[in-house]
Amino acid sequence: MTRFLSWAAALGLAALTAAPALAASASPVGSWEVTTGEARYKITACGDNGELCAKLIWLRDDQRTEQNLAVLNKYVVRGAEQTTANEWQGNVLFDGKAYEGRMTLKSTNYMTLKGCSGILCQTYQLTRI
Repeated sequence: MTRFLSWAAALGLAALTAAPALAASASPVGSWEVTTGEARYKITACGDNGELCAKLIWLRDDQRTEQNLAVLNKYVVRGAEQTTANEWQGNVLFDGKAYEGRMTLKSTNYMTLKGCSGILCQTYQLTRI
């Protein structure tokens, strides 16, 4: 599960793909939990052009490893840029490495996060809390 958080952090919450029924004004700003319940993130607006930042704000007890605690209450994404109405893309910093990430807002309360390091990618689902 430590690997999960490194990917989630590295994904960090970085890009989204819009569902056709989702209103263009929908926003991912708020608190989100990974559907497996291991971590929670706070997404905020952090730029003049719709950029997003994400901070790891909570870890389940079994995820409180030294590596994960090192990023608790810290921004794992800064300045993810909006690429479409409901998608943001940017780099996530984790353990001194940058990962390419994409956040896609699928509905008001559901988003996917995809993070890649080279050819290896992982996707996570988050729900608004």
